[in-house]
Amino acid sequence: MFYREAGDFKTSYVDDSQTFPIRFDRYRYYFVLAVAFGIIPFFINDYWANAILLPFLIYAIAAIGLNILVGYCGQVSLGTGGFMAVGAYACYKLMTAFPEVSMFVHVLLAGGITAGVGVLFGLPSLRIKGFYLAVATLAAQFFLVWLFNRVPWFYNYSASGQINAPERDVFGIIITGPNAPAWATYLFCLIFLTASAIIARNLTRGTIGRSWMAIRDMDIAAEIIGVNPLKAKLSAFAVSSFFVGISGALFFALYLGAVEVGEAFGIQKSFLVLFMVIIGGLGSIFGSFAGAAFLVLLPVVLKVVGADMLGWPTDIVAHLNLVIVGALIILFLILEPHGLAQLWRVAKEKLRLWPFPH
Repeated sequence: MFYREAGDFKTSYVDDSQTFPIRFDRYRYYFVLAVAFGIIPFFINDYWANAILLPFLIYAIAAIGLNILVGYCGQVSLGTGGFMAVGAYACYKLMTAFPEVSMFVHVLLAGGITAGVGVLFGLPSLRIKGFYLAVATLAAQFFLVWLFNRVPWFYNYSASGQINAPERDVFGIIITGPNAPAWATYLFCLIFLTASAIIARNLTRGTIGRSWMAIRDMDIAAEIIGVNPLKAKLSAFAVSSFFVGISGALFFALYLGAVEVGEAFGIQKSFLVLFMVIIGGLGSIFGSFAGAAFLVLLPVVLKVVGADMLGWPTDIVAHLNLVIVGALIILFLILEPHGLAQLWRVAKEKLRLWPFPH
């Protein structure tokens, strides 16, 4: 009843299979996009950008990438932080080597380089799976962090071992460096997130997405009915690493500005993105958004309520954040494996019939 579906009928298969078949959902989607692109840039400030919006946008891209690999293709990965580091360092080398090229090109090329690295480390998935594949991707995480720490060429022989994003502009508007306005960095990341979500949604609903899900559900049966496991698994690693590389490039160039690989892209980053996927919902693009929003907002809310309002010590608040995240992961894995996305789907089904009981 809340959705007012009366009269919302379809006359073709194309209309019936669209992403938002209900008119109310489409209007809500367009409204969110209008607010994100047309209203928020006029009211955003540095605090909202650095504390909430930029981390959410960047982590949502990384969660979409990891969800394609883990949620849709069923290939466990613990190397997300390492692949984000590949995107960050590739973007840095491109920015310093080709300063006249647009940042859009730099970020996309960084994603492409990360996709190639992801395919290389995805080759073991053709022979191993489950726990053994998780260990292989974990080895990739430690190897990539070690590589960027030990080879001075990656950080241009800097004495500190850090990489610093040089100031760059797009259409005359500075988007990197300390002088970049908050609205410009926000819009730049928002464009990439919107494009990533649309591309990921269409890929998962097409032939390649169905092959991923067939491999996830039962790889032997999928191969029997004609799904090529080599193509399916490596394409999942490539697409996933592409999105993760883009998020790493944005995380370095627009959010942090200066990066030391061990601190910014350590194993804790891999687990953070994995927790976003688990809490948000495996195999759901919306779940990637929900998980990223939850884990970005939770520390901010706990700080405001616990430290600022109740006067709790900051270390207690930090530990409480870890306790809540750990408890939620256990509860979701046991009670609702599809995460917040499934809770949202159930709520929508209830609203369709409200206020009637059946």
